Amino acid sequence: MRILSTIDVLARFGKALADPTRAAILLELKSGPACPSDLADRIGVSRQILSNHLACLRDCGLVVGDPAGRRIHYRLSDPRLAHALEDLLGTILTVDPICSCAEPDCPQDKVAPLTGHEPLMDVAR
Repeated sequence: MRILSTIDVLARFGKALADPTRAAILLELKSGPACPSDLADRIGVSRQILSNHLACLRDCGLVVGDPAGRRIHYRLSDPRLAHALEDLLGTILTVDPICSCAEPDCPQDKVAPLTGHEPLMDVAR
């Protein structure tokens, strides 16, 4: 096992969060361990796509799989990751408006807040 620098740790965390499916997996595992078939159903992706993303998250060192009979239950590799995800979700970001028109109440600027349970698109990568 090798120890990563602080920058490498952040880069791996960033890589994991850069993909909506991987972010959704991490958010699901924040609540506790789950098997791949349950994760795929809850997130709304195929088991193959989920498997590919779990492999990436394992390679990043963010999740581990624990054998449970014929199944594997995945969990966050460190309980502090759940707290880190909560802190990130609690951060308020200021972003540019979607529309650049001069109308102060432009309906295009009204974006519903994200809940973390939005449906994900199943896109082959």
